[in-house]
Amino acid sequence: MAATSIHRLNIVRAAARLFRKNGYARTGLNEILAESKAPKGSLYHYFPQGKEQLGEEALRFSARTATDTLETLCQTHQSAPALLNAFGALLADWMEQSGFRDGCPMATTILETVPQSPALTQAAGEGLAAWRTIFEQRLRADGVTAADSLRLANLTIAVLEGSLIQARVAQDRRPIIESLEEVAGLMQMRSGRT
Repeated sequence: MAATSIHRLNIVRAAARLFRKNGYARTGLNEILAESKAPKGSLYHYFPQGKEQLGEEALRFSARTATDTLETLCQTHQSAPALLNAFGALLADWMEQSGFRDGCPMATTILETVPQSPALTQAAGEGLAAWRTIFEQRLRADGVTAADSLRLANLTIAVLEGSLIQARVAQDRRPIIESLEEVAGLMQMRSGRT
């Protein structure tokens, strides 16, 4: 990978990490540059439209990372409940390792910028849709109807987001594990598997 493309990726990674931990508004471009160790000119070269363009790329990067993780888990977890529980365990480990300072890769930025920014709104919508589609497809493969699969996939995303917030407040992994176990049980019931 060329040094220039490495700088761009490092800037996006740093922005995603800092936006997630500190918030979009509280994170300055100089802080992102320092974290990324990229030359100052790189920021303006790759993101000529400024922080909003960088925020959009950071959201897309975060969404892709979570989507890639879900797709990898799909290879070894053949049912929607198993997929959800495995993903929940990863999230709980990640939250615990961060001292419960982390959260959803996208939520902090979404809460601060959507719907005010059309570009960030679109990136957020596409990211959440990708996660929802993975759960929806896995539910369909489990024999759940199309309508119920969509509803359960939406519920899954809502519970994932809410459980991360609860875990952060409680500084405890149990809200993630227990909430997702309940949704996994509902998924099993809808599929007719016991």
